[in-house]
Amino acid sequence: MSIAKNNEITVKVNESFDEIIKILVNGGFKITDKFSLKDIYLVPKNMNINELSAREILKEAIIIRDVGRCKVLVFKKKNIDEFGNIISQEKIECDVLSIDDSKRFLEAIGYRKIMEITEDDVCYSKDGLELVLKNVKNGDNLIEVETKDIDGLRTVEDLKGKMLELNLPIDTSNFFVKKAEVELEKVLRK
Repeated sequence: MSIAKNNEITVKVNESFDEIIKILVNGGFKITDKFSLKDIYLVPKNMNINELSAREILKEAIIIRDVGRCKVLVFKKKNIDEFGNIISQEKIECDVLSIDDSKRFLEAIGYRKIMEITEDDVCYSKDGLELVLKNVKNGDNLIEVETKDIDGLRTVEDLKGKMLELNLPIDTSNFFVKKAEVELEKVLRK
C-alpha cells in the first residue's frame, strides 16, 4: 500500500492536442510515457446518489484503476475550498492482481459501480516538469501536472506559473478541473 500527498492542477484544453504537442515539442519537451487508464468508481450500495452532490458521492468512492502495467484500488481524500480549489489531497493505493476479482470483492462487501472513466494519456517532460495530456473518452481533453520535490515545482502556485509560461491554449479560469465530478454529473443527469 502506498500513500501519496502530492497536489496537482488539471486544466481543460481549448485547442486540439496537436496544437499543444507542437508547442511542447518546440519548447524541448519529450514524450516519456504513454498509457491507457480505466477507472471504475464504486460507492456503498445504500448511498442514495440522487440526494447528494457529485463531490459528496466521490468522497465515499473507491476506484479500481487499471493502467495495464499495474492494477490498484484507490481512495482519494481531497481538501477543497469554497471556490473549488484543491488545497491538499491524499491518495491511498493498494496493488491488486485482478480487476474482476477486485470488483467482485467490493460488490460482496456492499459496494456498487456508478461509473467508468477511460482515457489515453501521454506524458511530456522537460527539466522535471511532467505534463500529462489526458484524452478522456466521451469527455474533455485535459492536462494534469503534479507537484514535485523540485525547486519551482513544489506548490500549486509554482505549477500555475509554469503552465502560464508555456503559453498553452488552456482554460486558465479553472486550474482544478475535477474530471470525476464532471463525468459523474453526466451520469446523474441521465
